[in-house]
This record gives sequence, C-alpha cells and structure tokens, in this order.
Amino acid sequence: MSEIKKNPGLSQLDELCIQTIRFLSMEGVQAAKSGHPGMTMGMAPAAYVLWSKYMNHNPANPTWQNRDRFILSAGHGGMLLYSLLHLNGYDISLDDLKNFRQLGSKTAGHPEFNPSRGIEATTGPLGQGLSNAVGMAIEEKHLASIFNRDGFPIIDHKIYSICGDGCMQEGLSSESCSLAGHLGLDNLVLIYDDNHITIDGDTAVSFTEDVAKRFEAYGWHVEVVGGDGNDMESFEKALQNAENAKGKPSLIKIRTHIAYGSPNLQDTAKAHGSPLGDDEIALIKEKYGWDPDKSFVVPKEVKDRMATVQKKGAELGQKWNKMFADYSNEYPELAMMFSDAIRGKVKFDIDEVTAKFEAGSSMATRKASGITLDTLMPKLPFVIGGSADLTPSNNTWFTGAQDYQKNNPSGRYIRYGVREHAMGAIMNGMAVGGMIRPYGGTFMVFSDYMRGAVRVAAISKYPSIFIWTHDSIGVGEDGPTHQPVEQLASLRAIPNLIVFRPADAYETAYAWEYILKNNDRPAALLLTRQGLPILDQEKYGSAAVGVTKGAYVVVKTDSPDVQLLASGSEVSLAMQAADKLAQQSIKAQVVSMVSWELFEEQSQQYKDNVILPGVKARVGVEAAIELGWHKYIGDKGEFVGMKGFGTSGPQNLCFEHFGITVDAVVEAAKKSIAK
Repeated sequence: MSEIKKNPGLSQLDELCIQTIRFLSMEGVQAAKSGHPGMTMGMAPAAYVLWSKYMNHNPANPTWQNRDRFILSAGHGGMLLYSLLHLNGYDISLDDLKNFRQLGSKTAGHPEFNPSRGIEATTGPLGQGLSNAVGMAIEEKHLASIFNRDGFPIIDHKIYSICGDGCMQEGLSSESCSLAGHLGLDNLVLIYDDNHITIDGDTAVSFTEDVAKRFEAYGWHVEVVGGDGNDMESFEKALQNAENAKGKPSLIKIRTHIAYGSPNLQDTAKAHGSPLGDDEIALIKEKYGWDPDKSFVVPKEVKDRMATVQKKGAELGQKWNKMFADYSNEYPELAMMFSDAIRGKVKFDIDEVTAKFEAGSSMATRKASGITLDTLMPKLPFVIGGSADLTPSNNTWFTGAQDYQKNNPSGRYIRYGVREHAMGAIMNGMAVGGMIRPYGGTFMVFSDYMRGAVRVAAISKYPSIFIWTHDSIGVGEDGPTHQPVEQLASLRAIPNLIVFRPADAYETAYAWEYILKNNDRPAALLLTRQGLPILDQEKYGSAAVGVTKGAYVVVKTDSPDVQLLASGSEVSLAMQAADKLAQQSIKAQVVSMVSWELFEEQSQQYKDNVILPGVKARVGVEAAIELGWHKYIGDKGEFVGMKGFGTSGPQNLCFEHFGITVDAVVEAAKKSIAK
C-alpha cells in the first residue's frame, strides 16, 4: 500500500482503517447492484473514530446492558454499519458483506433490529432512528435513577446516532428533538452528516434553514465541524465537548462530501442511491494505492488494530460484570429487580382490577383502562406511561404517577405534548432495550399520524403498547375529522400488530393482562369515549378466557339461526338485537370479536366452535367500514356499520343517523337468513 494522506487527528493506520470501511461499503453496494454508497464514504472517518475511540461496546457480549447504543438513523447507509460491525468482530462476516441486500442475508437493504449482531434498531424510514435514540436516552436516564448508587454506576451509557439531511427534513425529527431538548437528555449525541445532497440533488433546492440554530432553539448543545469530513481532530474535540455538556443533548453538525474520494461522483446526487460502478471504484482504489483487481480486502494491520478495540470492549464488559457482582452483594433487592426487568418478569393479579367492576352498570372502556392502570401500575415498576397531550381524555395517567422531567428522570409518566408521531417512535426506542415497557395514548383517529412508528414496531416486534381512545363515531360532536371509520381496518392490516377492541370493562382488563404478560410484539387498545354495559361474567361468556383467544361466544343458544359478530361498543348492541330476535322466535348467537389477530392464531377446531360453519346466516356489526368482515360473515352475511365518514352530533344520534341500531341488526339478521 502506498502512503495515505495524513489528516488532522488521524494516524496512517487510522487512515487505512477508514479506507477499509469505505471500500467494503462501496464494494458491498456494487456487489448488490443497488444501495447507497455515497454517505458511507463521507462518514467513514467520523464513524470509525466514534466506534474505535469513544463508544463502549463489547462484540463478545453484544447485548451487554450498559453498552453505548449506536443507531444509524440514515439507514440507507447500512453498509457503513455492516462494515463497522464486521471489523469490530460482531456476527457479520465478510461473506455477509458480499451478500448485501440478498434474500435471507444478515445484511438487509436497511438495518433491521438484531442487538445480538449489534443492530440496535430498525431504520430506514427517515427520522425514526434518531427518534428511537431519544427513547433510548429516556430509558437510560430512568433506569439510572432507579438502580445507580454511589460507586455503582450500573447504568451509565451514551446513545449515539448518525443522521442525514433526510432525517432533518422529516417533521418527525422536529417533534422528537424538541422533546429531547425539553427533557435535557445529555446522554444523547446526534451526529449530523451534512453532505448537502439528497436524491433530488443539492439540498439548496428545498432545504436552506440553519439547522444549528434550530437545535439551539430546541435547547441542545451544538458543535459545528467544518472542512471535508476528514478533520478528526476537530471532530474529537466536538465529541469531547458533547460528552461534557450537562443538561443538554448534543448535536454535532459535520460538513462532509458524499462519495468522498470519487474522481467523478463526489458531491453528486448519483452517488446517493446508485452503485458507483466497477470503473469508478477502480479509479478510487488507484488513488489510494489499493489493488483495483482485489475486492473485500481487510489488511492485516486493520485486523490487528480492530482486535485491540475488541479487547478493550471485553475488558469493559468484565469490569462491569465485576461491579455488578459487588452491587448484587451490596444491594441484592435492586440486583434482583434488575434481573427481573431484563427477563420482562411481571407479577400482578388481574382479579384486583375486575373486582372493581359491577355487572349491569355502565362504563367507558377508556375509564376501565384507567382503573386497570391505577390498580396495576404500582406493581409494574418498569412500565412507563404517557399521552400526546390528551391525558384526561385517554385515562392514561395513574394515581401517584410523577411526570418524567429533566429534573425527575425517575418519573413514570411522559408528557409528549402534541407530538403523536414522535411519541410512537420514542416509545419504540424505550421498548428495544427490553427492560422498559412503554405505553402511550392519543385519539384513535390520530393513529394515522403515528403509522410510520407503528409499522416499524410491527416489523421489528417491539413490545410497544399503543392506546387509542375515542374509537368510533361515538366521539360524537367533534365530527368526521375526529371520528375514526377506516382506521380500525387499516390497523388490522398491519402484520404483527395485535389489535384489541374490548366490549366492556372486563374485556379491557383482560386485554391489559394479555398485553403485559406477552412482550413479543406491539399491541393496540382501542377504547370508547361513551359508556358501555358491563357484562355479567356468570351469565355470559367468560372474558377471562375469551380475550386470550381473540373471539368467543357471549350469548349462547342451541342450533342458532343466525350469528351476530361484533366488536367493542357494538357487542352490547348485538346482544340487544339477539333479545329482540328471540321475541320473534329467531335464535341468535352473539360473538365478541375482541382481537382478530389472536383469533386467527387459534386452532381450526376452536375457530369452528366460535364461528359455526353450519350457520351461514351471519351479521357483522361494527361502527367502522366493512373492509375485512367478509372473511367471517361470508357471501350470505350482512354488515351493519359505516360506509363513509361520520358527522357532527351527539353520539347516540350519530349511531341512529348511520343506521347502527338494534332494529338495523335485526333486519340484517332476517335478510341474511332469507339468503
């Protein structure tokens, strides 16, 4: 290798390591014939310095609880992360780099959550990653406030994230970073790759704001590093200043050049999302004295250098293990709590909740959810709640809850402000660590604002808990802008998201029980504004079992003529219709379809015992659009529900106006039988 140019703060060996990262990254993209090489080339120096000199991580134990977190929010630059993981000894081989973007590869087109391989979050949709980082910073502060004692900094790590111009332009970043500034998350360092290029070309065509001043206005500590992205002396000073900044999260804005070192493609939009081409890569290799005929080369000097980084990480891990052993002797109860939190272990008795409900009375399911939280949250120290400025409406606050604030990170309730999208993404960041279980509430119609975060949670199986109240035209006077009609079907369409729409207080409590005891995926609770009858558990089907199965028979009858299938507030309406049909000698069975997703996971025998194959007359009843219902009601079934948007008026009149009534269900049942 010929001598590599010396840049401030870098040794010749450092330069060789950086060039290795650059070439592995651009070669991985070239082998895949797709990807984003430009960002990886410009950010290689900063990423290398961060990983090799500042981050505390242990490839031998990737899920070490006190490791620093790194989130590549600019997920299109995934080859940068994969190259770093390979060189640092994580479970990403050279063959994995060669198989970038291939079916079944460990190196997906955008990073996908897998902490055992060093991938801390699923990134790709811009702004999600840095918002996850805000959640991780909240989690770290909270856990530190619970567990740390003098001489025992059990939880004491930083959260680092690299983002780009796209992340900065997404509105999500404004929501999340504004809250991070308010909360004073000084354990968070955001590194902004300011390369001035997006797919459309120079960012000047659409993005001319002063980002540094914007973040100063948010209350962040801001460092600006000029030059061409290679002045690591200045970057290290910025990192040190960021680590020493107290009471503020830090932004390091570093001017880089996309596809740095490319003779023909540096600073061009083409280098953002297309392979450079074999000829261009050969030119770059010749420029730096690399053999253009060889690819995926890791020089021995680089391997040796990175081995020292791995050794440092192992020593850090061993040191922490020793400290935790001493901590366990000194504070055995706290150590046990720590271990229980890692395992997701929870202890509570749902009967303490259900004992507070009175059959025959009326209660909104949002209120039942609030009673459930009031009762259980004192027993669930690692569940953190919150709401996007709708706390009294969502019933998400619990008695005795203190607000999580800059001066009170031990608080268990987060005031997200009017920031629904950020709330979802921040909750995901809290959930990925495995010790904290977050829930957050807003109106169901605003689940649309959160959809990006909900979808990522479902892809990654983050155990976030989404509470959406005011779940139908039962919202009433607020009118069609606030009355969800299509949201229910759209949420059910998301794979891996369990959606619960409980029919009464009991179903609500048992839905909470299921959610809290199962942390393998995200869950949604859809709750009513209006009061609903609390069903007699002895007279009707038992919700304790039925909710865990997703659907169950509430009103039984031998050899029914028709089945009435409903969810949520419409279950009691269907039950009234069954009574009226009985007066006309028509036998109707009522099924509560509380969670379609759980129902689909049951055995065929169970499903056939609930939705009877021999009964072709069926009616679906739901104050939402019909989409999806024909799977259950069949070709001869009828649907009573919404066919368009809602209207403004008292909730009972809204139901009458749209024909979601007892009489309408009775007539639909007769029509289905006639078919």
